[in-house]
Amino acid sequence: MFPSWPIRFHHHTPVGSSKSGGGGGEESTDSGSAANTVSTTAPESPVSTKPSSSDHHHLQPPQMDGAGGFSQTHQTAGRQTPEKTLRRLAQNREAARKSRLRKKAYVQQLESSRIRLTQLEQDLHRARSQGIFLGGGGVAGGSISSGGAIFDMEYARWLDEDLRHMSELRTAVQAHLTDGDLRVIVDAYISHYDEIFRLKGVAAKSDVFHLITGMWATPAERCFLWMGGFRPSDLIKMLISQLDPLTEQQIMGIYGLQQTSQQAEDALSQGLEQLQQSLIDTIANGSINDSMHHMAVALGKLANLEGFVRQADNLRQQTLHQLRRILTVRQAARCFLVIGEYYGRLRALSSLWASRPREALQMADDNSCQTTTDLHMVQSSQNQFSNF
Repeated sequence: MFPSWPIRFHHHTPVGSSKSGGGGGEESTDSGSAANTVSTTAPESPVSTKPSSSDHHHLQPPQMDGAGGFSQTHQTAGRQTPEKTLRRLAQNREAARKSRLRKKAYVQQLESSRIRLTQLEQDLHRARSQGIFLGGGGVAGGSISSGGAIFDMEYARWLDEDLRHMSELRTAVQAHLTDGDLRVIVDAYISHYDEIFRLKGVAAKSDVFHLITGMWATPAERCFLWMGGFRPSDLIKMLISQLDPLTEQQIMGIYGLQQTSQQAEDALSQGLEQLQQSLIDTIANGSINDSMHHMAVALGKLANLEGFVRQADNLRQQTLHQLRRILTVRQAARCFLVIGEYYGRLRALSSLWASRPREALQMADDNSCQTTTDLHMVQSSQNQFSNF
């Protein structure tokens, strides 16, 4: 019957309706207001525009408090979300930075290990070329132990550091630095020597024979070894002529140090001889039935070798520190320069000896044969005179 859309009636009021009666005016006024009401009403779609229950559930407006502002819970949640995000990002950056540092340290450690391994291979090759490894070495096959190999590697690194310290010390002496600056360099060189004594102490625990036989040193250095190192008294004798001028008090102090060093060396040498004689008696007097017992006793006595090497290194270390106290800063700098150059020349002499030409080797063999022949002739003549 009725259409779905309301029909809008447009009522046209005549222009001259104002002259009509009062009743007509009221009707026109009512109709005009009704028309205006109908025209201003917006048309509604047959499809409902009210939000569904699900939309109403998801799109809840923020709650407001009594004062007309947003509630404190909504404000706190909005403020905590960026703070948590920033904190998490900062933690991620810190973890990434630590990971990069660990990776860098690991790479550096690998690189240093590679360099040390290369140096060890070079040292072993040089040692074989110089005839260090003999057929009846410390272990089967003529090779060295792991402790000895590690010490050789550390000693090669120490020699590289020694060259750097020597260059720095020589430059400081030639540049005439102040006593304060020169003292810092001299103390660093003393610490450098303390490092080699520490390394030798560690090596003595693992393979004392490697140290006491001088397998880590060059052939020329091994000629002057005493219990795995230099004799302090011989070193002082070499230094006395190189440290002029000295005051009378310094001369007395150096000679007193030489005397005490000589006494300590004699005591250690005597103790080592007694140990060797005790080992000879233990091994020689052992019977077949009690051989294992005597070998165990001999092993216990061999363990005392480590103590002798440690005491000898302690004497060497104390001698260097006493020289540093007796001498002035500049005299101490020259003293350590002389020591470093002396052992550097010994190592150079070993290299020259190993690389000498074959003609010299043949001449040396001829000379040795001639010397042996002369010795036999002298011995035969002495025998003839004795018979006569």
